[in-house]
Order: sequence, then C-alpha cells, then structure tokens
Amino acid sequence: MRKSGILLHISSLPSRFGIGRMGKAAYDFVDFLQQSETACWQILPLSPTSYGDSPYQSFSVYAGNPYFIDFEKLEEQGLLEHEDYASMLWQRGADSVDYELLYRNNITVLRRAFVRFREKPARGYRSFKNQNKDWLPEYALFMALKDSHEGRPWYEWETELAMREKNALEKVRTELADEIELYCFIQFIFSQQWAALKKYANQHHVQIIGDMPIYVSYDSADVWVSPELFDLDENKKPVEVAGCPPDPFSPTGQLWGNPLYQWEYHAETNYAWWTSRLKFASSLYDVIRIDHFRGFESYYAIPFGSENAIKGRWRKGPNKKLFQTVGRQLGELNIIAEDLGFITPAVRTMLKALRYPGMKVLQFGFDSDPDNEHLPHNFQTPHCVVYTGTHDNETLNGWLEASEKKTVKYAKKYLRVSKKSDIPDALVACAWQSIAELAVAQMQDFLHEDKSARMNTPSTLGGNWQYRTSEEDFSPELAKQIQKLNRIYGRAFRPEETPKPKRKYTRRKSKISGQTEPENISNTEETDT
Repeated sequence: MRKSGILLHISSLPSRFGIGRMGKAAYDFVDFLQQSETACWQILPLSPTSYGDSPYQSFSVYAGNPYFIDFEKLEEQGLLEHEDYASMLWQRGADSVDYELLYRNNITVLRRAFVRFREKPARGYRSFKNQNKDWLPEYALFMALKDSHEGRPWYEWETELAMREKNALEKVRTELADEIELYCFIQFIFSQQWAALKKYANQHHVQIIGDMPIYVSYDSADVWVSPELFDLDENKKPVEVAGCPPDPFSPTGQLWGNPLYQWEYHAETNYAWWTSRLKFASSLYDVIRIDHFRGFESYYAIPFGSENAIKGRWRKGPNKKLFQTVGRQLGELNIIAEDLGFITPAVRTMLKALRYPGMKVLQFGFDSDPDNEHLPHNFQTPHCVVYTGTHDNETLNGWLEASEKKTVKYAKKYLRVSKKSDIPDALVACAWQSIAELAVAQMQDFLHEDKSARMNTPSTLGGNWQYRTSEEDFSPELAKQIQKLNRIYGRAFRPEETPKPKRKYTRRKSKISGQTEPENISNTEETDT
C-alpha cells in the first residue's frame, strides 16, 4: 500500500513552554495528518538528550525525554498549579528551542509535580516500576548521581562510583532515595503521556515512525551499568570509537565518539540486549527506522582519543545474524534500514537477505549522473522509502541555495520546471509520484522554510535541534494541499469511517501572552492516572 509521511520531531511542535510537548499541539498535529490523509508521522529518538542536545546522544536507550512532558496535562491531574510553570521564562525567541532555559527550569517544575504525586501515588505506578525493573532503577540512580555531581559524566565521578563498587552504590541508593524516586516518577509520567498520544494517533489512522540510533552515548546509564556490552578496557575507557571515514564532503571524516559494541559477547548471549532494546522500541513506535544500518555489516573504528576520523579501520559486525536471532524471538518487526553512506556489495547482500526497506534521498540525486540510485527512475523496487531530505539535510530551499549551478540546471531538467523557485515543490511531487511504498518530506519543506530551519548539521556542535513551528503553520489550506498531493499520487489514506477527535477544551486568558488559549486538554480515550 502506497503511503506518505511527514518528518517533524516532538521538539519542533508549537508550545509556549520552550519546546514541543505531548500536549494539545501534538494531538492537533495528528488531526492535521488525518485531514491531509497522511498515514505516517516520523519523529526522531524520544530519548533524553545529553551534551549537545542531540537525541542521538542520550543518557539511556530506554528512558523518555522529560522535556516533552506536557505541564497542562499535569495540571489536569492536580499535580501542578498553573503558576508552577506558566510564570517561568521558557524561551527568548519563539522560533527556536532554548536548551539552556529548559535545562534549568524543566526539572524544577517536575519536582513540584513530584511533591504532590508522593502524597497520593497514581494507580499503575507500582506496576510501571515492576514492568521496567530491568532498566529503570539503574537509570534513576544514574540521573540522581549526575545531579549530585553537577551534571558531570559518570567517568569523572569517584572511582568507586564509576566502577560501581557494591558498598558505594548501596550507600548512595540510601542517600539519594528521594532523587531516585523523582526520576522514576518522571519516566512514569512520560510513559503515560506518550502511550496516550500514540493511541490517539493510531485510532486516527496515523502510524508513528520512530528513530533508533545504532550506538549509545559513552555518558549513559547503558555503558555505566553494562560495560561488558561495549569495547572498553579494564578502566571502562573505550578502545575504539564510532565514526565515518573521510570522503569528498568531509575530508577528515566524522568522529562521533560513541563506544563500539563487543559483538562477540552479544553473540554469546544470543543478542539478549538487542532483543530487549528492539522489543521496547517496537512498543514505542509502529515502525522503527534504525540509523546507520550499514554498521551491522561492518563499522568504522577510530582509536579512542583521536582528534579526527582519518586514522580508522573497518571491522566486521554481526550482519544479518543479529536480526534473524531477534526475529525468532519477537517475530517480524517493522524496520526501515537507514542504508546511506558507503554501501558495499556485502551491505547490499545483508539488506537483501533481511528484506527491510532501505532509503532514497532525492537531495543526493542531482549530480548530473542519470544512473544515480537516488533518482526515482533508478529505484529497483517499490520496497523502499524515499525522502526529499532527512533531519541531517538542508531544507529544500536551503539545499537549492547551496547547490552548484550544474546541480540546479540538472534538477530543472529532470523535474521539468523552468524556474529555480519551482524546484522544491516539484521535488516533493517527484517523491510522491515515485514507486516507493512510502514517501516522506520534512515539515519545513511543506512550509517552504529557508536554511535557518535546518534541524541538524552533522559533525557540528551548537545551533542544532532547535527548529520550531507555530500554530499558524498547520492551516486547513495546507492540509488540503497535502491531501491533494496524496490523492493525485495514490498515497491518500481514507478509511470508510474516520473517528472525530474526542477532546474537550475550556478556555482562559493566558497570564503570559494575554491571549485566550485552550486548557484542560481531555482525551476521553486516554487512561487516567
């Protein structure tokens, strides 16, 4: 079945509280997708972000990002008063995420909610903790310890804590009991709000495509708790780290710095950690897009401490065996393989054997070579996903501005347009009319955003992951335009009976903007706490 999707992370949704959250704007976006007959909402990893604010560098592969918790929903539950959060400064500009303010203020508000929660814990809290006992207690301890060490990474803590000596851990578990419980509460609330949002999306015929990074952050609970999973020395320092080799676009390569996996150990344990991780991801998302999928066949290893990625080596990964083993335990999973970059015949063989759809990116196609695999006439099978661009690419307008004249000339010929300014819309239409089963574009490109709306520039630190939308962006007119696109190219999803949103709103005057705004979001399908 032909489908379409829009790529827009939770963080980019409209909000008066610093960052997109799992509140009204998220439900409104689901409604927008339904109205435009768009079947898929693609997001980036939901994990809590660490240094650099990247969702691909997280403190845990299991935990949810506290920044996405909606305060108005907590107010509905009686866990917050309006003044607990509305009177705080959340943003110094409406068009970007201010992570400094979020870091300082978000946890303050959640602590206030936690105080009220402890007076009367919600039904289901104990069950949630028990269901997540394999990761939640250690993650909560990890975060409590980070707070007590002013946010420093675990490898800069006292040796007895960094190396997880039993007596030291028992002592801090007692000393930090309240903080540990706070972080368990935060994950409980996140889990409730995300489950309600995903249920609403699915009931309105929208699938969630979620991103899963192949690697984890060195400063994470995963590495601190289970060093045996990673290629570390006896002092828990990486032997080699992840990255990409030099290429014409990056002369010194890309140094990501993530610890690499101890694949021999994973094989000996029948890939138990990966089975658990993929099982958890499949409960969060309807479809899992796995980043840097080629790394499972072979991966680039850079000596720890290197200043760049020039000196590295290729090492063999688990290949298809990992996913075949996981599949026998979990059944068939809905996976999109991010197969971009240096793709060898061995990688193609692995992908063919696993039968996961790979990716095509139209921005990569216009190098004047008609044999370029990213051009739609070269797609070998409908079993693929075509993107106009990913979160690591420019917006289409930004790409057009930065492209060489020969690229623009070829794009105009290929897309059969006479004006340069017509290329972005024609490129979206080109993706939609291709044979690919799923066509996806960034929300920025439906809004004709310029280069300032780029989500991420790889191998740079600062200024990324900040893109924001406004309520006015999601107009009925735009929904109709996208609906028309979906219908023309056979990607519209039109169930015979479409349920109406079951949400009620009261209105009050905002103490921040002075405008009358909705409050008391009530989804009658949602499980109360």
